[in-house]
This record gives sequence, structure tokens and C-alpha cells, in this order.
Amino acid sequence: MKLRNDRMGKKYSGILLDNRGEIFWVTIHRPGDRNSIDSALMKELGQVLTEAEKSRARAIIFTGAGNEYFIGGADGIEMMQCRPQGARAFSVRIQKLFNRMEDSPLILVAAINGFCFGGGFEFAMACDLRVASEEARIGLPEVKVGIIPGGGGTQRLPRLVGMGRALEMILSGKLYKGKEAFEIGLVHSVAPPDQLLGAAERILEPVFRNPQHALSQAKKAVRSSARMTLAGGLRVESEAFSRCFENDYFLRLMRRQLREGTLETTAKLPKRMLEEREGAL
Repeated sequence: MKLRNDRMGKKYSGILLDNRGEIFWVTIHRPGDRNSIDSALMKELGQVLTEAEKSRARAIIFTGAGNEYFIGGADGIEMMQCRPQGARAFSVRIQKLFNRMEDSPLILVAAINGFCFGGGFEFAMACDLRVASEEARIGLPEVKVGIIPGGGGTQRLPRLVGMGRALEMILSGKLYKGKEAFEIGLVHSVAPPDQLLGAAERILEPVFRNPQHALSQAKKAVRSSARMTLAGGLRVESEAFSRCFENDYFLRLMRRQLREGTLETTAKLPKRMLEEREGAL
């Protein structure tokens, strides 16, 4: 699969876009800097999210330019110039981007084509689905250079693989190859390098069979489980559940199944429930 990358009138300096209707393909394009995330790229990624959400896109697939790097961490050159206060600001900035990704109503997919470490893996964890190349290398090696994950890695990784595995990964700084990453639950699937983009697209096929409003509300409710108490998450779930009834998809489906006889019931429904014009709530 070949992307038709377009700089969209050079609006973005570190991103290539290929808008294919339901899917926004986004290529991180900083080839001289390991496709690493600096503050300028954070801003552009936020802008891309807004642009995609205003389009007819249902999902965004992210990948990295070239064959070597998906995202080679946060930008070390920018970070090496930070004193403690600046480091805190950088951490807060990148955390806000990843929170923004989790909050997006679109489905976000990371197509991990190469090295994906540090801020790159933190980026991938903020995506909803992750597909890795067999040649990918994935992990959080920050302790090896005397720092720790600052983009949410210490919080999202335990939620992904459990406290024990997360501590082992973070304290050792080990990078995992694609198949091993799949086996321990870091990614949802793995593919040969030349089949990665097709695999990333295919993972969305069963997702796209479902109505978008339900996908967005389901994502919102599930994501809340990592941020709230059970009671708080249940409140979000009830609200998201109720929002689904602002759309008539469920009502129209039930009417059709009742008329066709594919849904059995002993209930005595008012005749208007079956005859009411479709589209009316």
C-alpha cells in the first residue's frame, strides 16, 4: 500500500497527510530527527486532530516516514536545553497532546513501522489501536539516559500491561520486537513490514461496520475507566449511553427487525412504534 502524501500547501512542516475520506493517514515526517516529537510537532499534531475531526474522517492512522523510525522519542535536542522548570513545561505540553488524542471522537491507530520508544511509544499508547511491524522496536528506555518517561508512560503502561510488567519494562529500558510486543499486549497485532499499512487499515474494517456516534461514545466511556473511580466512570457511561439515543439508529434498527420478524417479543407495542416514519424519534 502506497500513501499519497501531500503537504497540504505546506501547512505542516513535520507531517504528511493523505486524506482518503473515512481515514486520515498521517505520516510523521522529521527524517533528519528520527521523526521525534518536538514542541512544533506537538502543535501541528493538535491542528491535524482538529482538521480531521471537522472532516468526514472516522479514523486517523499514524505512521512514520521512512523504514527506520515510527517516532524516535521526544526530541532530545530540545530536552537537553531544559532546566527543571523547562522540563516540567515540556512534560505537561506533551501530556496535553496525548490527552487530546484520547479525547478525540475519532478512532486513532498507530501503524508502528520501526523504532517506537520513549515519547513515540507514549504517543502510540494514546492511540486506540496499535499495529506493529515485525521489525518494530518498542519500549520506554528513558532510564538509560538518566531520565524517566514524561509523556504519560508511567501512567498508561501499567494500565496497559499491569504494574509488574510495566516496572520491568521501565526499569530495564528494554525494547521489544514486534512479535514479542504483541505477545505481552503492547500492540493489538503484528504484520510483515511490507504489509503493515494494509494491516492497519484492515483492523478498522470490523470497527467501521458500526455507527460512528456509538464508536465515539464507547471510546469516551472506556477511556474514562483509566481516569476515574468506578462511580465516576459509571456516570460517564450512563451519560454516553443516553447520548446514543439522540441518534435514531437504534430505533430504526429495532423497528425494522420487528417488522421483519427477526426480533421476537411478547411486548404489546403501540402501533405507532412500528408505523412511525423512520428518522423520527
